[in-house]
Amino acid sequence: MSAGTGESGEGGASTAVRNTIAAGTGCGCLLSPLALLGTLVVIVIIGGFGVLLAPLIALILLFSGGGDGSAGADDADEVIAVFNGDGGGELDSSTVPEDLVEPIEEAGELCGAVGPVVIASQLERESGFNRELVGENGEEGISQLPPEVFEKYGEDDDDNDKTSAFDAEDSIMAQGRHLCDLAGQAQRMIDANEATGSVLDLALAGYHVGMDAVRAAKGVPQTNEAQGYVLAVRAQFAKYAGVAAPPPGATPGVTPGITPGTDPDPSASPSASAASGV
Repeated sequence: MSAGTGESGEGGASTAVRNTIAAGTGCGCLLSPLALLGTLVVIVIIGGFGVLLAPLIALILLFSGGGDGSAGADDADEVIAVFNGDGGGELDSSTVPEDLVEPIEEAGELCGAVGPVVIASQLERESGFNRELVGENGEEGISQLPPEVFEKYGEDDDDNDKTSAFDAEDSIMAQGRHLCDLAGQAQRMIDANEATGSVLDLALAGYHVGMDAVRAAKGVPQTNEAQGYVLAVRAQFAKYAGVAAPPPGATPGVTPGITPGTDPDPSASPSASAASGV
């Protein structure tokens, strides 16, 4: 994390998950998927963070190499470091659909706070790379932006003489612009001592629940919806950075067993379009 963007305000859920994973790997030995799942159950029972199932199952898949033993103890520390990092670095192009490599990389070069690994990980969480998806609250396309947000940030990035949320390149570039805007707002809040946490975590939470909610909470809101979203995106960083290989035969951009775009409690907070203030 960069200076001035510490993790003190990221919340109990995030801290609990990161400490649990670190405890299982800090000695240089890799916790087995079964043992990690057992630890997960304890967290869910004690902390009530049912939403954490998705990101931790994803990490189990990464640690176990999808069950083929391809990931081992040497990978554990790097996976944890990437999970806790800023999502920077190069995208492993084999992990996303071939025709989306370029727009993902371009969107990840729009600002220093958001890299292509973040863009790809967020795309999986939002839509599972489904370009035609329409969300429950009217969000559209592969990046699941509300229409009014896409209207603000969308451009004809694929040069087909139309700007559409259902054009993957238009949608991904709009996602990048929006996320960079949110990161700028997050940095200003941190600089003014109006929020604590990392710029990236605040921006991701703002994308999902709106920056008004982040501003009111003075950081990532202490809700399953906000905390779980940030963790679910982070859980995919290692895969898209090429640190841990996807399971054999996996579809690029999709982690088996993880349902993209689902919220455990959709009524817990207002939609992004209502709270984003854009």
